[in-house]
Amino acid sequence: MIGLDWRVNLDEGWKRLGYDVAVQGNLDPVVLFAPRAEIEKQVDEIIRRAAGRPGHIFNLGHGILPETPLESVDAVIERVHRKSAR
Repeated sequence: MIGLDWRVNLDEGWKRLGYDVAVQGNLDPVVLFAPRAEIEKQVDEIIRRAAGRPGHIFNLGHGILPETPLESVDAVIERVHRKSAR
């Protein structure tokens, strides 16, 4: 398992590491201060870059900031569940 922060595009980082490595990340924690539509857009982009490959754990690309609105965390969780449900 390798953690990727938000400065490396998920698909590019995975390509460099090899697809036999699980990756975790990589939403920029600052995105959680944006409007819900932007949060959902950023979540969608990461899921798109994961391309349905096994071995991706959606997570922040670094720790959550203390001032982060809980509603934004809920928005990420809801969007990931909705977009990754099969």
